[in-house]
Amino acid sequence: QVQLVESGGGLVQAGGSLRLSCVVTGIFARVNEMMWYRQAAGKNRERVATITTDGATFYDDSVQGRFTISRDNAKNTIYLQADSLKPDDAGVYYCYAQVMRTITWADYWGQGTQVTVSS
Repeated sequence: QVQLVESGGGLVQAGGSLRLSCVVTGIFARVNEMMWYRQAAGKNRERVATITTDGATFYDDSVQGRFTISRDNAKNTIYLQADSLKPDDAGVYYCYAQVMRTITWADYWGQGTQVTVSS
């Protein structure tokens, strides 16, 4: 069974930093692109950052220049370094991965990790 396990959320003051991690566990053949999403209370889930297998990165305009997504393929892990945090960055952060278990790709989500930013 493939699972995505996130960690690193918490409470931080505005202007502070957090580092989120997400590891893909279980039995699988390959992991394709991975992403971080977030969902604030009462709002839709939105994509924050994407990283491809070769390390290309893409960011939502709201976090460009403040957040950095990175990847360790050997550990099947991605990270999100979130700096200069703002109250608007608060929410539940979810990890997403496209994973090939045997011969087909499937979408997987983590359980989410809460990020709270105090002003």
